[in-house]
Amino acid sequence: MNTIYREITPLTQNDCFTILHRVKSEFDFPLHYHDEFELNFIANGAGTKRVIGDHVEVIDDLELVLVGSNLPHAWFTHQCQSKEIFEITLQFHSDLFDNKFLQRNQLSFIRNLLDRSSKGILFSRETTEAFRPRLEKLTHQTGFDSVLELLSLLHDLSVAPNMRTLSNTSFTSEQFTYHSRRIEKAFDFMQAQYNKDISLADVAGVVNMPEVSFSRFIKKRTGKTFIESLNQIRLGHASRLLIDTTQTIAEISYNCGFNNLSYFNRIFRKKNNCTPKEFRQNYSGSRIYI
Repeated sequence: MNTIYREITPLTQNDCFTILHRVKSEFDFPLHYHDEFELNFIANGAGTKRVIGDHVEVIDDLELVLVGSNLPHAWFTHQCQSKEIFEITLQFHSDLFDNKFLQRNQLSFIRNLLDRSSKGILFSRETTEAFRPRLEKLTHQTGFDSVLELLSLLHDLSVAPNMRTLSNTSFTSEQFTYHSRRIEKAFDFMQAQYNKDISLADVAGVVNMPEVSFSRFIKKRTGKTFIESLNQIRLGHASRLLIDTTQTIAEISYNCGFNNLSYFNRIFRKKNNCTPKEFRQNYSGSRIYI
């Protein structure tokens, strides 16, 4: 199977984080992943193609994205005409914050932010504009004050409005926690059986709840219906197969539990703003093989 480039970042084990700022005329780094979390700010980059997990999108002139640990990502010049792309990249260790530390009440928002970043987070334009001066200032800070500012940045980002997750949940091996044993048990079942015919009654039975009660419960806990949750899992696996295999789209549709090709194409396009065929072509043009 073709794999994606693993980057060895410049962050050393003796430092809490590293931050780089540069002006450039193009993006030339291949699709890659690394253990570190990454916060990436870009200005003057309209027309650039961003790839985060299985999400592909052409960006506007300004953006701020948080990429989780080991999530494949890259930015590609694509249709960008700017000769002065401004970029700030902040990377910090995945174990910078001990799990016990993150379980404290005062850190709950940061914990949720880092959990959510396993799918990639795009912040709103308003948030990006507000945080730009702080990121620029941080490039000149050192020592303990810089670590305090990193914590402050992460907390303030964690409560920022209108953030958007990008990649499908099942595209990576990361497990998102819903703080409900029943929901997690239901998702474990759907992850294990996604390629089979699964009904609401099947999943409700796994968690020992009546169908109507479980239907309301999953919507309240996740913001998605049972069908939407199941489709999200299936789409994540389908995206991975489109990238990693030469299976036909019809085969992928069937192997991921979609027995109707037209339905698969329709919901895939709704989620990714492109057809499965276009997604495969777009993503393949951004890959590196090792």
